[in-house]
Amino acid sequence: MTTDIINIKLLVNARPINQLLRGKELAQLPCIENAYLTIEDGIISEYGLMSEIKNQKSKIKNTIDASGQFILPAWCDSHTHLVFAASREEEFVDKIKGLSYADIAAKGGGILNSANKLNAATEDELFNSAWKRLKEVSKLGTGAIEIKSGYGLTVEGELKMLRVIKRLKEKSKLCIKATFLGAHTYPLAYKDNHQGYIDVIINEMLPVIAKEKLADYIDVFCENGFFSAAETETICKAGMEVGLKPKIHANQLNLSGGTQVGVKLGAISVDHLETMDEDAIKSLAGSDTIGTLLPTAAFFLRMPFQPARELIDAGCVIALASDYNPGSSPSGNMNLVVAMSCIQMKMLPEEAINAGTINGAYAMELQNEVGSIAAGKKANLIFTKPISSIAYLPYAFGSNCIDKVMIAGEFL
Repeated sequence: MTTDIINIKLLVNARPINQLLRGKELAQLPCIENAYLTIEDGIISEYGLMSEIKNQKSKIKNTIDASGQFILPAWCDSHTHLVFAASREEEFVDKIKGLSYADIAAKGGGILNSANKLNAATEDELFNSAWKRLKEVSKLGTGAIEIKSGYGLTVEGELKMLRVIKRLKEKSKLCIKATFLGAHTYPLAYKDNHQGYIDVIINEMLPVIAKEKLADYIDVFCENGFFSAAETETICKAGMEVGLKPKIHANQLNLSGGTQVGVKLGAISVDHLETMDEDAIKSLAGSDTIGTLLPTAAFFLRMPFQPARELIDAGCVIALASDYNPGSSPSGNMNLVVAMSCIQMKMLPEEAINAGTINGAYAMELQNEVGSIAAGKKANLIFTKPISSIAYLPYAFGSNCIDKVMIAGEFL
């Protein structure tokens, strides 16, 4: 099936060659005015100026008139916890009343709250709720997504989560990557026996994950009170031995050393980065490890936002993601992520769009499939409502500027 999309007001992020963007490159967003785009069997085959299509003799089977609309590559959300059993709005109210994270945890809240609910849920229940969330975020423009485990904290619970993610991969047309995050926190049974739980991860969880090919990456919450830098390195290396590449929760609450460990191990990304110093920034800037910023988590937790401008100016590679999870970022809306990055982190609209598309694709190793407008990539596209400029997207943060979303050449 061949489809021509014609009269596109602005075709955004049209890149014939993939490039991981850093520094000043992040502000370069190649666009084509009055453009066309041709799709064959769900794949972009060509694109260019409307004046060029008029001279072609193509057998057009389907034509879409996009007059007045911008077309962007769909968002690439490289950090989510989409699979969970229940929301945690009761903790949201507790925070408003002044309870601290420690207070909420003492009441059985936090990650352990999600773990208890997840372990009580069936695999089918988890799949059905996650499927609804996946459809929701796809309608908001997300075309590629990474999903982590980490709310099981038992052998059975973690494997159950990863099997749900595998089912989502098999059913959905979105590009999905799976990350094993058994090292999210220590279960109560191992509160005073950290090595015991690390042994469970390495000796009981990883062999099954490798055998069933349940994950692409391994992640660790490297943070004071959770997993130390040394423990993070041990767990990541064990995952790497069975073919999982590391992605690390780093520097969210403290200078945990997670950024430096990630760079040392050649991690695909280090994520969060609310708390950075000169050494952490310098380490990240001297590597190809991607710093994934999660502004909606900082917003929800009332934490200082990530130092995006400092990271960009230092030459770090950064991506943007939603951190969709029930405790600290209960939203998978990448449009809000992009807007918040501009409003609160002073990123230029062009920088935010690049960070949420092509760099986000790199953060999932999907840059050859999605993340930009290029021949051979999947036709995962956002069609905007009539807007005046690229800057209008983050500027109008409370408006839904999306008219429709296309995944693999088909409208949702």
